[in-house]
Amino acid sequence: MPNINTDVAIMEFHPGPGGQEATLWAQDLMNMYIRYANKVGWKVRQIDGFVIQITGFDAYNQLKYEAGTHRVQRIPETEKRGRIQTSTASIAVMPKIDSKEVNFRMEDVTITACRAGGNGGQNVNKVSTAVHLVHKPTGLMFDVRTERYQQQNREIALELLKNKLWQMEEEKRASQVAAGRAGISQSTRADKIRTYNYPRNQIKDHRIEKSFNNLDSIMAGELDDLLLELTVLDQPEETKK
Repeated sequence: MPNINTDVAIMEFHPGPGGQEATLWAQDLMNMYIRYANKVGWKVRQIDGFVIQITGFDAYNQLKYEAGTHRVQRIPETEKRGRIQTSTASIAVMPKIDSKEVNFRMEDVTITACRAGGNGGQNVNKVSTAVHLVHKPTGLMFDVRTERYQQQNREIALELLKNKLWQMEEEKRASQVAAGRAGISQSTRADKIRTYNYPRNQIKDHRIEKSFNNLDSIMAGELDDLLLELTVLDQPEETKK
């Protein structure tokens, strides 16, 4: 078993069906966790558009149950008739894998350089500092442009690949050992774990069947009470009944 650094949580945000509103929702979720991290004094590093790394004491264990599909019910900014729309975004949460025990062959990896674009000065815009990584056996792809130098972005991309391969193995192991069991963070991306109802100012977590009537403050980063309630998911199944 590889050693994991539970003080690091890598969060990926994936817009679901719903077009522009789903993309906005994924961005809103990411901003929510960034606000929470800033509030509790954790460090946030944006790796790519919808990938962030949060570093702080036990950050992974505190955020691991945020993995899954988050459903929102609200009136989109682009909706002219005032109709409520339902959209989703899914979140993957991974720790940082410290050991080299997650194996892959470099010949199965292609890494190409590209220009980062955007802000960042002459070096970022005129030199191919960003990297695009593809793992051929799994089809995993990563675009990293956060650093000013190509080698740094290359190392980050390889680290993301290692973490993702670990997650895939955990998903496989979890499905074999406890197929259908709710609350396993690595296997809940396809499940609707939470609904955010803006007209009611309410959030409902479907795993613990509990509602919170302060959606506005939670979206502003006040996640302490919600995350505390989810600690029940760490308990053995027999103690939850």
